[in-house]
Amino acid sequence: MRIARIGVPGAERPAVLVGEKEYVDVSDLVDDIDATFFESGGSEALAQIVQQRVSERRTSPLGEQRIGAPIARPHQIVCVGLNYADHAAESGMAIPEEPILFTKSPNTLIGPYDDVRIPRGGTKTDWEVELGIVIGRRASYIESSEQAREHIAGYVLVNDVSERAFQLERSGQWLKGKSAETFNPAGPWLATPDELSDVRALRMWLDVNGVRRQTGMTSTMIFPPDELVRYISQFMVLEPGDLINTGTPPGVGMGHVPAVWLRPGDVIELGIDGLGAQRQNVVGPR
Repeated sequence: MRIARIGVPGAERPAVLVGEKEYVDVSDLVDDIDATFFESGGSEALAQIVQQRVSERRTSPLGEQRIGAPIARPHQIVCVGLNYADHAAESGMAIPEEPILFTKSPNTLIGPYDDVRIPRGGTKTDWEVELGIVIGRRASYIESSEQAREHIAGYVLVNDVSERAFQLERSGQWLKGKSAETFNPAGPWLATPDELSDVRALRMWLDVNGVRRQTGMTSTMIFPPDELVRYISQFMVLEPGDLINTGTPPGVGMGHVPAVWLRPGDVIELGIDGLGAQRQNVVGPR
């Protein structure tokens, strides 16, 4: 199932996408795609109802409606750094022996086609195509990767936008370079695990102004999704609806020689097999 949220910011309606251009409105059944939805087993309950509505042709055209992030604001966004060996190499850093964890502010979450805004004082704004994991069940001290899979509600395409000057040149934690407004486009949909035959074999790509900048495969992750969920649960409680950004393949702006940074007027396009594609216009500071 491909779960989405459709409508203007702050008033998105839960929906399930059908084909490329239609959807089933489920706002009469679900208030939002949030912790309550996941805690109640909402994905499983929706599947049968959506199938019935499709058979009754109770679908609507998507048209030009805005698509928001497929999950409401999570309790937390946990990010994994340097989770691709070739990206670690381009960053001049050693391959980590354990996952590198940091967080970004949950209010960075925006829709897949919303504008990305360069922050005030930002001079080195960068892009990162990533696979996102959405937590479906409260997770604490998970014992195995197999058990961790039971806590995954689905997967989503994300752009982990970063301001490298804040992240690397202003001391302290990476949080400062990751948490500016608009810095986490997500969607266009949340794919439940049954939608993907192998989450470790997905092609990833990102273009800036029509130039291919990133190409990768989830198969080259150092720490795979289920292991990340298990590992992170040893240090914090993951709540239903939380988002984990799992790292990026090589080709970020920081890795080019000379480095390439985003500027107002740029257009970012990115995608992952089975998770759709995004397009963002880059705008200047407020």
